[in-house]
Amino acid sequence: MNLLKALATISSLTLVSRILAFVRDILIARIFGAGMATDAFFVAFKLPNLLRRLFAEGAFSQAFVPIFGEYKNRRGQEETKLLVDHVVTLLAIILFIVTLIGIIAAPILVYISAPGFVKDPDKFALTVQLLRITSPYIFFISLVAVAAGILNTYNKFWVPAFAPILLNLCFIGSALWLAPYCDPPIMALAWAVFLAGFVQLAFQIPFLKKIGMLPTIRLDLKDAGVWRIIKQMGPAVFGVSIAQISLIINTIFASFLVAGSVSWLYYADRLMEFPSGVLGAAISTILLPSLSKLHADSNPQEYSKLLDWGLRLTFMLTLPAALALGMIAVPLLATFFQHGAFSAHDVLMTRNALVGYSVGLIGMLSVKVLAPGFYARQDIRTPVKIGIITLLATQAMNLLFIFWLQHAGLALAIGLGSCLNSAILFHLLKKRGIYQPEPGWGKFLAKIAMALLTLGLALWFGMGSEQHWLTTHGWARIGHLTWLVLLGVAVYFAVLWLLGFRLRDFSKRGAS
Repeated sequence: MNLLKALATISSLTLVSRILAFVRDILIARIFGAGMATDAFFVAFKLPNLLRRLFAEGAFSQAFVPIFGEYKNRRGQEETKLLVDHVVTLLAIILFIVTLIGIIAAPILVYISAPGFVKDPDKFALTVQLLRITSPYIFFISLVAVAAGILNTYNKFWVPAFAPILLNLCFIGSALWLAPYCDPPIMALAWAVFLAGFVQLAFQIPFLKKIGMLPTIRLDLKDAGVWRIIKQMGPAVFGVSIAQISLIINTIFASFLVAGSVSWLYYADRLMEFPSGVLGAAISTILLPSLSKLHADSNPQEYSKLLDWGLRLTFMLTLPAALALGMIAVPLLATFFQHGAFSAHDVLMTRNALVGYSVGLIGMLSVKVLAPGFYARQDIRTPVKIGIITLLATQAMNLLFIFWLQHAGLALAIGLGSCLNSAILFHLLKKRGIYQPEPGWGKFLAKIAMALLTLGLALWFGMGSEQHWLTTHGWARIGHLTWLVLLGVAVYFAVLWLLGFRLRDFSKRGAS
């Protein structure tokens, strides 16, 4: 299996999903703006969406895939299928209970996640109502994550990568056609979340059946494999998903700030998810099965080389994305979101948050490479300890920055916390001899720095004044942004090519 080809496949589908996500967010911004209703929805969606991120992109994959891969490689089809049946049956029961709790205890959950809403009874009541509709998403999307882990282990990467496209299509359809029939209209987005969970799960069922891994209801609480996964899951939720937990805590802080703060952070996070999803989630998805197999085969040299490949690819693609997001934040936000109820003031406020997030983008994506270096070895304790340190440091920075930078300080704290997380992961991987950097990192980084300098100059002279972007409208703004992005991509990769970078240098074979 060619890992670069698999990465390109996942990234391409994720790119389509992210483009549709932008369309959906443009529609939400245009129809609903940034105010009480959107703040209520984003909080109501934040809780079940956290479960999606933890399961689909984090803890479940890190706990389930190495053990599932071990069964697949060593124990045969029958025992592997039995493990799937037992895991899915137990998980479905737990998720059903969790969903019921989410519906019944919605007022308590809203009070905990957004206590600042209590001072506005209408806003609090709306958030509770929305959360009760979105809660079943937890059930569906967690089972989607199980299916994704199975399919990825069988190298069917494209199927889980396609599923988020369905989520965005549900949002777009509901915003355009269902909203006029809902009272208030924001309820349409909550029903879109419910529908999307069901559709994504249904989509993956035929592919599970094709590989003989469609679960059947069989419960065995004595299954050793199930309990190994459960024991891994608890710490993994915390260790891998610190950034997401910090985002929830940030919502609590933001709920005490001026109206719109939650929405500004949300829209900035949406832009950050573009590189994070296209590269970060994709590279983590393809690395984990291969790392797990190399560890099972006792091949530490190739294990280290695979981590090195992942880090180099991450640095080469993430650093220009971070620079671009910080420099052309206003052109991006104005073009995508400054329509209808989303004002120029909203653009500038969201810009401040996006710049804060972009500082830590390299940390956020490096974690996607470094954390699997521990989880593929079924080492849970180390990332948990690092996670505790990171979470405490992030909240300390929140308290420090919020008085100075308001909502932008919360974004900056998340970014710097991610950098701290990745730095400690890197240090311990190297210290324990798990990862030894390959020769040539100095020259590699020097060439990247030269390309980044050229990119920065091109963007600076190409974008013009921020005021121009806030007053220009329509196709003129879209055309200028398209030209600016293409210029940046062309300049950056042209400089890398002139400095000797070639696509074949990043080709890498993985476990099959």
